[in-house]
Amino acid sequence: MAEKSQSPYPLAPGNGHSQSDEESVMAHSKELKKKKRMRCLLYIVLFAVFQTGIILLFALTVMRIRNPKFRVRSASFVDTFDVGTEASPNFTLRMNSQFTVKNTNFGHFKYELGLVTFAYKGTTVGQTTIGKARARARSTKKVDVVVDLSSPSLSNTNELGRDISLGVIPLSSYSKLDGKIHLFKVIKRKKSAEMNCTMEIETASRILRNIICM
Repeated sequence: MAEKSQSPYPLAPGNGHSQSDEESVMAHSKELKKKKRMRCLLYIVLFAVFQTGIILLFALTVMRIRNPKFRVRSASFVDTFDVGTEASPNFTLRMNSQFTVKNTNFGHFKYELGLVTFAYKGTTVGQTTIGKARARARSTKKVDVVVDLSSPSLSNTNELGRDISLGVIPLSSYSKLDGKIHLFKVIKRKKSAEMNCTMEIETASRILRNIICM
């Protein structure tokens, strides 16, 4: 019998394993790309949340503009300190006062000329002016002024006589400084600093005590 003819070239092996490897590589590549996209998306979301937090913090702190505070800080009596008696109640005092303008804002407070009034149980006994100036951002400005206090304007001196006998003269002070908060040299917001304080003059020791400001 004649022998079967053989091909001079060997048959190529089947490509089943080759296709399987290629599919595995492609699937792995798609998975990596998907993970990269998810990671990028996560970074974008985190950055957006961070930016939102910064904006909210900025709005709640820097951009929140409050009224400054105007207070009586201290006082002393040096030159004139004349106080009558219970039978002849009167007083004439010269008080070296120190006021403060506390500005907690991130912009400076520029205020106009102001008037501070001191009263004894509702009756004015002295006034002084505060010159226009500027309180720097997040700082407290101290203002020293001299105030002359006298009682001739009092119509009823019986209460004053009793207070003098007790050695304590109660006073109150009130004022309002109108001005503007200047923020970043662009934003200007009208604000005012109001004073509403009570205090006592101790006649024996010539001191101002129990200063309480609202």
